[in-house]
Amino acid sequence: MSTSIAVLNSGSSSIKFAIFDLTSGFALLFRGLVERIGIDGHLKVTDAAGKVVEEKNWKPGELTHETATHEIFTTATKLRHGQPVQAVGHRVVHGGIQFDAPAVVDADVLQALKKLMPLAPLHQPHNLAPIEIIAKAAPHLPQVACFDTAFHRRQQQQAQSFALPRALTEEGVRRYGFHGLSYEFIVSRLRETMPDLAEKKLIVGHLGNGASLCAIDQGRSVASTMGFTAVDGLMMGTRCGTIDPGVLLYLMDEHKMDSAAIADLIYRKSGLLGVSGISSDMRQLRHSPAAEAKEAISLFVYRIIREIGSLTAALGGLDALIFTAGIGENDAATRAEVCAGCTWLGLALDPPRNAAGQGRISADGSSLSAWVVPTDEEAMIARHTAEALKLATR
Repeated sequence: MSTSIAVLNSGSSSIKFAIFDLTSGFALLFRGLVERIGIDGHLKVTDAAGKVVEEKNWKPGELTHETATHEIFTTATKLRHGQPVQAVGHRVVHGGIQFDAPAVVDADVLQALKKLMPLAPLHQPHNLAPIEIIAKAAPHLPQVACFDTAFHRRQQQQAQSFALPRALTEEGVRRYGFHGLSYEFIVSRLRETMPDLAEKKLIVGHLGNGASLCAIDQGRSVASTMGFTAVDGLMMGTRCGTIDPGVLLYLMDEHKMDSAAIADLIYRKSGLLGVSGISSDMRQLRHSPAAEAKEAISLFVYRIIREIGSLTAALGGLDALIFTAGIGENDAATRAEVCAGCTWLGLALDPPRNAAGQGRISADGSSLSAWVVPTDEEAMIARHTAEALKLATR
């Protein structure tokens, strides 16, 4: 019987999942998505070749996080001809100060992770929901929490600190950084395929609905655009990114907005959506003739270019720029515009390579290389889960 691991990445209205076979070198068996939880739920599962092998719909209000989690495991067992998974790995956004490596979940770990909910109120509760559901339904099944913050925890203290009273820093008010599982996967992938590049000074752009940049030197995080929360840094699909705290004080005083209203504004109503007034989806904005859509894209690119300059300074130089995630991997126009803003770093783009969107996209004579490297957070979680539980792999 093969050993397999299920990986869950749970959000507010969706759960991404994947099944990996450990006895075949972490080969992907199935990948799926349950979306529109709480609305008109939809399940879609594909095999390793991308062929749809299972699809299901629910009526409005029928699907909850609990029923979605049960459905995932029922479907996985069915597709694997009755063979259950041996373990479950979870993406958990925030590990706080305590968790700088994946953790096998028990009652104490779960309680500690719940205490971090105020640090990531829009992510952490949804990340933890399936863990609790599985623990109740199948307490014998081992689970591992893998943290988006862990990759950044070894940054120098000055990279993690705000200029606030020391008591607040000691309380945990500091820069954590996120998308760490994605960055960690990119580093591992480079070490497998381009080991020399993996040890150089890199800036990786995880550009999607959530977006950030990370400065990496010799495979280790040096600095990240995200900070105390995942709303900091770059402009995103619906998140504003870096904002003067004085703006928030102004909104409180002049618009009488409380913390909930401000959270709704900066997390859900800003970014590409807020600036364009059209959509948070880059694909839709690219096809829109509206001036507001072009302005939103321009601001998105500008913020990326500006932060590349900042992170280059933190690194003390730059050898390569790497694009990943939904926009980074699939939007050639965004890549071209970002690269055009980096000519001062010696970057020269090769348009045909960029259009192809795979591997190196910089010109042969470019002193700064640029690459497209697909990320796979689920695969990284599967590896961490196997290591944490000491499961045999091949």
